[in-house]
Amino acid sequence: MLSKRILTYKAKGHLKKNVIPRGSMSYNMVSNVGIVFTIDTREKHEIIKSFVKSLEEDGKKVDVLAYLPQKKENHEFLFDFFTEKDISFWGKFNSDFVTKFTNKSFDYLFYIDEQSNLLIQNVLAMSKAKCRVAKFDESNEKFCEMMVQVPGKGQLKKLVEEMYRYTKILS
Repeated sequence: MLSKRILTYKAKGHLKKNVIPRGSMSYNMVSNVGIVFTIDTREKHEIIKSFVKSLEEDGKKVDVLAYLPQKKENHEFLFDFFTEKDISFWGKFNSDFVTKFTNKSFDYLFYIDEQSNLLIQNVLAMSKAKCRVAKFDESNEKFCEMMVQVPGKGQLKKLVEEMYRYTKILS
């Protein structure tokens, strides 16, 4: 596993360097949406696919990037992904998928995980997205413009529904 200290240091550096104007915007004006998440269960995979479908039905262009932890199965190989092997000892991403994803100017970038992940927080810090949306967690505070709170664990479907609902309210 990569050093937590190095990843935390890198994330702070990315946040400092990344001076993209941030803020929410009307959902009706949104055209490009990104989704980033950690690959976990088949159920989570289906929830993400369903969310992508809803966004596309609303006329949004959706790009998805996933982090594949060790000993997890990549269901369907439907989404671009990266692993720890794509990150140098010093915390630099060596993945074309990550570079391409973080250089896109998303209107909204949804981070869909129940537990925060330093690797994905680095992706959020590097991102050029205007509004980054995640589950409420103090460690996500520096990386997101909007956070959604859902009670309890195992509420991923509810989290996605609430993210979708609150961003649509911004019409």
